[in-house]
Amino acid sequence: MAASRRRPRRLTAVATAVAAVALTAGLTTGCDAVDKALDCVQTADTIADSVTDLQQAVENAGDDPTKTDEALDSIDTNLDSIGDRTDNADIDKAVDDLQTAVTNVRDSVDDGDATPDISPVTDAAGELTKVCTP
Repeated sequence: MAASRRRPRRLTAVATAVAAVALTAGLTTGCDAVDKALDCVQTADTIADSVTDLQQAVENAGDDPTKTDEALDSIDTNLDSIGDRTDNADIDKAVDDLQTAVTNVRDSVDDGDATPDISPVTDAAGELTKVCTP
């Protein structure tokens, strides 16, 4: 009789161990996706801050014209960070669109426009935030 009591306990222990391994494997795979999404959200948030800095720099271009370049450089750096971490087509498109908008603003500034239209940057940053939000 004692042996029959041990068998259900042993089977329960083995079943619990197998379930734990399966659950851990599933969570590990899921965590990679969650980590990527969080990285995207955090970087998009940082880009939003950089876009705010860009807006302020353009508004105050007479005070310090270098601030516009610094804000654009910050956005570029963060875009590189997102591009390196994802293989999502929607995120890649949003990053490309934002990069194009940043390049256009930089070209306008280089051509002497002290107050370039940054609305395409703002719009593209908003789109990036949307696609990064799970």
